[in-house]
Amino acid sequence: MTFPRLHNDTFLRACRRQATDYTPLWMMRQAGRYLPEYRATRGRAGSFMGLATNVDFATEVTLQPLERYPLDAAILFSDILTVPDAMGLGLHFIEGEGPRFERRADDEASIAALAVPDLERLRYVFDAVTSIRHALGGRVPLIGFSGSPWTLACYMVEGGSSSDYRKVKTLMYARPELMHRLLAVNADAVAAYLNAQIDAGAQAVMIFDSWGGVLADSHFRAFSLAYTERVLGQLKRSGADGSDVPRIVFTKGGALWLGAMGGLDCEVLGLDWTANLGRARAAVGGSAGQPGKALQGNLDPNVLFAPPAVIEQEVQRVLDDFGVPHTDAGTVGPAHIFNLGHGISQFTPPENVAVFVDAVHRLSHQMRQRAG
Repeated sequence: MTFPRLHNDTFLRACRRQATDYTPLWMMRQAGRYLPEYRATRGRAGSFMGLATNVDFATEVTLQPLERYPLDAAILFSDILTVPDAMGLGLHFIEGEGPRFERRADDEASIAALAVPDLERLRYVFDAVTSIRHALGGRVPLIGFSGSPWTLACYMVEGGSSSDYRKVKTLMYARPELMHRLLAVNADAVAAYLNAQIDAGAQAVMIFDSWGGVLADSHFRAFSLAYTERVLGQLKRSGADGSDVPRIVFTKGGALWLGAMGGLDCEVLGLDWTANLGRARAAVGGSAGQPGKALQGNLDPNVLFAPPAVIEQEVQRVLDDFGVPHTDAGTVGPAHIFNLGHGISQFTPPENVAVFVDAVHRLSHQMRQRAG
C-alpha cells in the first residue's frame, strides 16, 4: 500500500526515544465536541454512530483539529466500543447519557457465546484509517487505537458506563473463570482489530486501559495487565509501508503499577495527571543508550479552562517535571510526548487549546536550546 511521504515524524521519533527538536504534542479526544466544526459535522451525520461509521465524516473530523492547531499526530476518529458492537452486543448512544448496549455479556451463556468478531463488520473503521492516511498527505502520523480488554469488559458487563463498576466487579470476584474467558476473547479481538488498523495504514497504535485504575492492587495484574500483555504479544511490528509501528499503553490511574508496566512489550507508557513524570522517568524512562519507555502525558485537562498565563505556567511545570529529554541524535534516551492526562473536555474553549499547543512547542524548544 502506497501513502504520501511523512513530513513531520517528530511524534514517531519520540515514541522510539530518539532526539527531537521540541516535545511533540497531540491530545486524547482531540477531534471532539469542543470544536464547533465537529458539532456541525455531527449534526449533518445525525448521530455519533452515523459519524463514526461514515468514512467521509470520520476523515473530516479527524483532520479538523489539525486545521486549527499544529499538532504532531492525528488519531483515528472512532470509539473504543466498536469491537463489542461487532460481537453483536448492539451499541447505541443516548444523548446526555453516553454509550449503551442492547445486550450485556454478564452470565455463563452470554459470555460463552462471545467470539472474535468477523472483521468485515468493522470494515468502516479500516476504510477510515486508509482514507485519513491519504487525506493527511504526510502532514503528521496517524494513530490507531482500541480499548483494553478490561476496559471493554467493564462496558460489556455493565451494559454501558458505570459509576461504581458493581456488576463487573461482582462477576470478577464471584466468577473469576467467566471473567477470564471474557477477557481472553476481548484480548484476541483487540489484537486482530489493531492489526487490521496497522494493515490499513495506522503508523502507531494505542491501547486505552481507561478503567484499569478502578481495580484493587491485587487484581490489576491478573485482570488488566495480563490481558494487555496478551494483546501486545500478537501485534504486528511493521505497518503497511514497512515502517515499525510504536505501541502506546495508557492506564488511567495506573501510576501505582508503573514498575510492572515497565515490563510491557511496548514503546510508550501514557500517564494521567496524578503521576509525577520525573519519578516515572527515573523508574521506566531508561538512560541514554539504554532501553526504556518513552512517556506520554500528563497535563490535567481542566488546566485548559484557566487564563493563558496559567496554561503556560502549567505546561512549563510538566516539562520541568519530566526534565530535559536527551538531545544526542546518535543514540536513544529519555523521551516525552506531551498530552493531556485524559481526554479533552467538550467545554474547553478552542482558543485556550491554541495557547496550550503554542506553549508546549515554544517552551520545550527553548528548554533544549538552553540545555544545548
